[in-house]
Amino acid sequence: MVMKNCDTDKFKIADSVYSSRLLVGTGKYKNIQEAESAINESGAEIVTVAIRRTNIGQDKTEPNLLDIISPEKFTILPNTAGCYDADSAIRTCQLARELLDGHDLVKLEVLADKKTLFPDITQTLYAAEKLVNDNFKVMVYTTDDPVIAKRLEEIGCIAVMPLAAPIGSGLGIQNPYNIRNIVENASVPIIVDAGVGTSSDASIAMELGCDGVLMNTAIAEAKNPILMASAMKKAVQAGREAFLAGRMPKRAYASASSPIDGQFF
Repeated sequence: MVMKNCDTDKFKIADSVYSSRLLVGTGKYKNIQEAESAINESGAEIVTVAIRRTNIGQDKTEPNLLDIISPEKFTILPNTAGCYDADSAIRTCQLARELLDGHDLVKLEVLADKKTLFPDITQTLYAAEKLVNDNFKVMVYTTDDPVIAKRLEEIGCIAVMPLAAPIGSGLGIQNPYNIRNIVENASVPIIVDAGVGTSSDASIAMELGCDGVLMNTAIAEAKNPILMASAMKKAVQAGREAFLAGRMPKRAYASASSPIDGQFF
């Protein structure tokens, strides 16, 4: 098998091709200027926006996030954060399409409750099917259950986004075996979403074969968000290169790194 190198290894979502496999959010920053600096430093080309919490034109009297995150430079990924039932998530996606002049790429998340912020799978499956039938291109937040991930793919979601750990927890990937299972059985991009805390978490996700990583809190709540954004960019690149290179096999015994035959003495 001929392995790709990172110069030619592109990341495709819907009909668009991207160089960066890091997707970032816009929440929790101290101010809009810090968000702009961190996003630019991350090198991300896809930026997700919570439609229910962020002004992208709904309120003409408030600062518009699109003034710093131009749709000409970034792919805007509207999300349904804060929705706890399928109907409100569907309406939020429809509002996003109206505000963004027919933009049909959305990130669906339907949460079960405010304490765990885990996805409500029943509501997520229902909303995903409705949105796909309404010609939305749906990237969907879900658990790390391989069966559910495959079902969402079969419904027609263009990317499946299993959590690494609870949203905002920073715990890193808690079940790498399930993530690997999802990746190995998928024919759409798999993007780890939620729970990343630091750069090593992002690298591990990429080493498992994930197509990308989406994060917000890990950057925004770092002591130095701009520096962390830079670290995350490098971590995603390093993890992807390691995956493409193919790691050495794990062994239960030692193996000398130089030949032991033909020694001089």
